[in-house]
Amino acid sequence: MNKHILVIGAGFGGMWSALSATRQFNIHGRSDFDVTVLAPQPELRIRPRFYEPNAHLLTAPLSELFDSVGVNFIKGSVEVINVEKKCVEYVDAAGTKQTFTYDKLVLASGSRLAMPGITGVSECAFDVDQIEEAVRLENHLKSLVKLPESIARNTVVVAGGGFTGIETATEMPARLRAVLGEHADVNVIVVDRGEKVGASMGAEISESIAEASAKLGVQWKLGSLVVAVDENGVTLDNGQHIAANTVIWTTGVRASSLTEQIPGERDLFGRLHVDANLKVKGQDDIFATGDVAYAATDELGNYALMTCQHAIMLGRFAGNNVAAQLLGVDPIPYSQPKYVTCLDLGGWGAVYTEGWDRQVKLIQEEAKSLKTQINTVWIYPPAANRESAWAAADPLIPIA
Repeated sequence: MNKHILVIGAGFGGMWSALSATRQFNIHGRSDFDVTVLAPQPELRIRPRFYEPNAHLLTAPLSELFDSVGVNFIKGSVEVINVEKKCVEYVDAAGTKQTFTYDKLVLASGSRLAMPGITGVSECAFDVDQIEEAVRLENHLKSLVKLPESIARNTVVVAGGGFTGIETATEMPARLRAVLGEHADVNVIVVDRGEKVGASMGAEISESIAEASAKLGVQWKLGSLVVAVDENGVTLDNGQHIAANTVIWTTGVRASSLTEQIPGERDLFGRLHVDANLKVKGQDDIFATGDVAYAATDELGNYALMTCQHAIMLGRFAGNNVAAQLLGVDPIPYSQPKYVTCLDLGGWGAVYTEGWDRQVKLIQEEAKSLKTQINTVWIYPPAANRESAWAAADPLIPIA
């Protein structure tokens, strides 16, 4: 009887884990192992682009790709991970509860927006964390034109000045004018606890963020926190109320709650501590990858962030290493010393940095061209061809 690797999740970490595992089995000429992905849908949702318009188009089908390399797919949602019995309980597409037994498990269930216990956020705020929420925001923006013109109608407040908040805010003036008219007097306001525009991104990159914000008319309320959200806007910690029909929440994510069902140490974001091979510490048969893995990228004290940049590479290593463990061959320790950022800044362009200290290398149109290449080509799945898919799944593939 074939042994089974079960991958939970079809995001960047899950998809690349499945491809890399089958690649390893192919290299060794083995057909006595099965790789199965269990996820709510056989598609890769291009989450890094959900700040853009037309979010409903930002998916990539995976069925043909999985078929080409022999990955099985089960449509369902995992509810229980039973570590002792080495099985998971899930609800299938028909709503029926099912059980799947595995030999090795790769947890790649991703992350979700960390919703704070702030009055009105869950009821009145929008977000761009999941595709359904990004579509809900888009539909809301399109409906604004039906409202009487007012400051509140024309104002968007973005809570949080991190990566997602900045990209969402700098894209928003163009999105609003596409709905309200080219000459509409729109207001986009970022509320951030930092004392400097883009402070969370580093001193050098913040200069580009500030320049882009000024050019686009994006305002920043610095040293501020949103303490309440209502249908008419937000209230700040200094008591100020900003009238806005649109409030977008972007203040960080947390690892999937499935991590809580696996015995092991977790970080402040709920990520499971893993060893150099991405095996969960203290667990012989469970690997973690993507946004659920707290993994060292190098020997300098840097750890993977909850971004697709790291999830893609983590997936390649996790899949390779879980298969290697079954085969009894040497794993390849995860290493990703190169760190870059490419931050979209709307109509101003973009900014590209290298290194953990984010040294600016490209700005405006040059960086925008690179960002477009990343967003429309590099982060998408490979072609549904086994040779090209396996070549792309090599954990030692050179990274530009």
